[in-house]
Amino acid sequence: MEGLGLILVFTVVWLWFLRKEWRFPRALLLVPCALCAMWVLNVARIAALVLIGNAGAPEVAMIGFHSVAGWVAFTTVALIFSMATQKLSWVRRDSFGTTYLSAEPAIGAMPPGSSTANVLGKGATESAATAAYLVPFLAILGASFVSKAASGYFEWLYPLRFVAAAAALWSFRAEYRKLNWRFDWVAPTVGAAIFLVWIVPGWWSHGLAANSLGPALASLSTSARVTWIVFRLAAAVVTVPVAEELAFRGYLARRLVKRDFDDLPFTRITVLSVVLSSAAFGLMHGQHWIAGMLAGVAFAALSKWRGRIGDAVVAHATSNLLLAGWVLLSGDWAQW
Repeated sequence: MEGLGLILVFTVVWLWFLRKEWRFPRALLLVPCALCAMWVLNVARIAALVLIGNAGAPEVAMIGFHSVAGWVAFTTVALIFSMATQKLSWVRRDSFGTTYLSAEPAIGAMPPGSSTANVLGKGATESAATAAYLVPFLAILGASFVSKAASGYFEWLYPLRFVAAAAALWSFRAEYRKLNWRFDWVAPTVGAAIFLVWIVPGWWSHGLAANSLGPALASLSTSARVTWIVFRLAAAVVTVPVAEELAFRGYLARRLVKRDFDDLPFTRITVLSVVLSSAAFGLMHGQHWIAGMLAGVAFAALSKWRGRIGDAVVAHATSNLLLAGWVLLSGDWAQW
């Protein structure tokens, strides 16, 4: 029921927000298709869970695979749905504007020799830069699915997240040279504030929460423990901030305003796009969703104010670095 509910909300919101691009009511036929796909994948998930447990790995089945496979199913159906709406011609309108905030372009503003149809048709496909902004985040997501699904109480394959993200970022490095990575003192200040927002409520109300990560690390050899922590720190401070800021601030916050998002200055992202992208960012953080949403708003506001992605990345990295230091020094493993 949770999976069906998530898919229903996702598909309805997707169709509503990008409603200028679809042919209604035929586009609505994709919603029951997505629900049926989610149902089938959930059947496969339960069958696989039973088989894994029966094969002698009940801890992996119930702790790792059980929860992760549900998110894998949701993500798979959501991606297929979004791709289908982009590729199926019987769902899409023949022409639409490149931005959701502007009307049809004035004839006098069109380039010489251009027709209205040509100008409108320019936004008929996604920007070529989309992959550069989304693939690193999707690499982390995919690696986390694999590492969690193969784990019990301790995610021993966590370094896979760093390796996958680093490889994706390296492959698109030429595209990232177009972005402004500069920052000033405001960025780490905002990051420090987000760190406090993250830890103070839980620590103030009930102190350090019990968590199995600390004992699991203590049971490892010194070299294995140090290696795991180094990869965890590298991911938290380097690959995760860059990949998430590219996806949520670089792509989503601007894509909600304009189809050709890579041409849109960060200063022109709207309040609505900030709220929606921050909500998506917050929901990704599970029980810390409120703090995650506030962090998303802060990072997006910083990008809009300064007009560059570098400030958001540094603020994000600072927050994660301080959180890592807090975890290692205080033993508050629940924060990781």
